[in-house]
Amino acid sequence: MSSSGSKIIVIGLGYVGLPLAVALAKAHPDADVIGFDIDASRIAELRQGEDRTREVEGRDLSSTLMTFTDRDEDCAGASFIIVTVPTPVDDRNQPDLSALLAASKRLAGWIEAERRPTIIFESTVYPGATEEECGPLIEQASGLQRGRDFRLGYSPERINPGDKVHRVDKIIKVISGEDEEVLDQLEQLYGTMTEGGVFRAASIRTAEAAKAIENAQRDINIAFMNEVAQILSHNGVSTWDVIDAARTKWNFLPFEPGLVGGHCIGVDPYYLSFHAQRIGHDPRVILAGRGINDDMGRWIADRLHTQVGSSPKRILFLGITFKENVPDVRNSRAVDIVRRLAWLGHEVTITDPLADPEEVNREYQLTLEKVPVGRFDCIVAAVRHAGFEEMSADAVAGMVAEGGLVADLKGMWRKLALPPGVQRWSL
Repeated sequence: MSSSGSKIIVIGLGYVGLPLAVALAKAHPDADVIGFDIDASRIAELRQGEDRTREVEGRDLSSTLMTFTDRDEDCAGASFIIVTVPTPVDDRNQPDLSALLAASKRLAGWIEAERRPTIIFESTVYPGATEEECGPLIEQASGLQRGRDFRLGYSPERINPGDKVHRVDKIIKVISGEDEEVLDQLEQLYGTMTEGGVFRAASIRTAEAAKAIENAQRDINIAFMNEVAQILSHNGVSTWDVIDAARTKWNFLPFEPGLVGGHCIGVDPYYLSFHAQRIGHDPRVILAGRGINDDMGRWIADRLHTQVGSSPKRILFLGITFKENVPDVRNSRAVDIVRRLAWLGHEVTITDPLADPEEVNREYQLTLEKVPVGRFDCIVAAVRHAGFEEMSADAVAGMVAEGGLVADLKGMWRKLALPPGVQRWSL
């Protein structure tokens, strides 16, 4: 099945689905590319050329040939259906496939057997989920037969929010399918979209596992650096200075310490550990890394509490998103520090130029200050937003009270010459 003249549906228009859909529409101008989302307000924004995630420029949205919809009737008769919905974990760190299964059930109503569509999943899952969970559910909901009436494929998403270099149309796309014909389809579909080309994985389970270990590997390496930071803190040694020295060796991997949140590195390892446990294997390394990283916010807050003294202090917290230069606050571990500091009795004021105040309040019941007033006993630079990183020494010093503490968690102000009376602390 060629993508030319075909109907391509992308379900879920968030950080993954929207850039993918726009790129597919550009690569396949003869195809009917439709972006579907259950959020009507999101559809309205996209039709106006606005992307709240900032992953797609307004000019690209305005010029795209694709269409946006929240209506099921617009999606009938598709040749390709690509699922890019979130797959988070629940409060017990167990995989939450509710959105994925809901999408699978919904798309079952769009299938026209005579077209024999290919359904491609991009959402992170544990090995086996596409064929063991999604496929049977689609069969049950549609009354159709996999292999005869529709086929399955899997191509793990590799979107890095805020990254303007490793974009979906530049990277290598891993593809997998239930047979060679599906693999050929996916190579044509994705291969013409990205300059990086495609890699044909040995099986769907192989591609699912590849996605899981990519982020689990990063998580474990960051956990090691976080443990190093905790060890070196007792000697007054900066981990950033240590990394500068160690990275002069040709095979050193310069992972950095810090908070691990978001919807990939802080989540995907739990999918791998879940799979390990259900087959009777104890994932000691994976869960050890998760434990260190999930506890890092508490450890940082306790260290800051020790640094500023036990009496309540006014603390200015810079950055609440899960990573630099993105507005996404989902699974932000910066929140862990804020809540712990407040629990310890400090008055914490939060500011973030990119985060949506309403979303922060809805998600975490926290208030953002647009322009913090006065000087603070402690400044915590938690997120390396460009606006924070580019601050001058005078600007930083102007926010902290005499004898106050500047806690530069990301080491971004290491070269600034601050007044002698200002204390400094970093990982």
